[in-house]
Amino acid sequence: MERELSIIVIEDDREACKRFQDIAETMDKISVAACTSDSDEGVELVKQYMPDAVILDLELNEGRGSGMDFLTMLDKADIPYKPFVVVTSNNSSKMIVEYVRSLEIGYYVSKHKEDYSEKAVLDMLVSMKDTIQGSHKKVDKVYDDKDSEEKKEKRIKRMITNELDLVGISPKAIGYDYLTEAIYLLINGEDRPLPAVIGEKYKKTDSSVERAMQNAINKAWRVNDTEELLEHYKARIDPRRGNPTLTEFVYYYAKKVKEM
Repeated sequence: MERELSIIVIEDDREACKRFQDIAETMDKISVAACTSDSDEGVELVKQYMPDAVILDLELNEGRGSGMDFLTMLDKADIPYKPFVVVTSNNSSKMIVEYVRSLEIGYYVSKHKEDYSEKAVLDMLVSMKDTIQGSHKKVDKVYDDKDSEEKKEKRIKRMITNELDLVGISPKAIGYDYLTEAIYLLINGEDRPLPAVIGEKYKKTDSSVERAMQNAINKAWRVNDTEELLEHYKARIDPRRGNPTLTEFVYYYAKKVKEM
């Protein structure tokens, strides 16, 4: 089966991140593994996912760090290959453009161009898919062979927490870690009652684990915008209840993450 072009978006405009993710979901050959507004986290995401490409906002005015910080850290990162980087920026000064191009890391796109859009950037990456993946192919197997179970677990759990973040479940919520664990266990074929398995790991009762997970879901649906929630959680919800049950929620995300 043809492998999708995997990308990470580093962008401080939350709406732009959503557009990249939503548009990618409608396309056949590309997928967004994660989105962040933090340059440090961006490097960690590259290490975890080893994406084919990165879409990088140079300024990150509303985030942490900058695109330049990310590029500097990426250059020093101990990884099998460097992803292709599309640098997007509102700064189109000749000096900045020449500097980015001198790095020979990818491509520069000005956000001031009349034809700039998130879809145009994704379309460009899809058109270069074979070239980008071809440049990484020689080291893919080496990386896969060395990839430990621990690294795989971290990568999958990062995908899960990214989905929880999108629906506004706070990492500070007691149920956040339990939900992450529950979804991960389902992905790995766990057939025992999830609250019992998680309770054993965290030394908690089954009922307290189950209650904490359901409370985290309930709060997200109570305090966050409904339309925004439904952009990310697309399973049917009983209108009389108004939010997913624990079982519905964890099975939905286990299936979604497995298909990414």
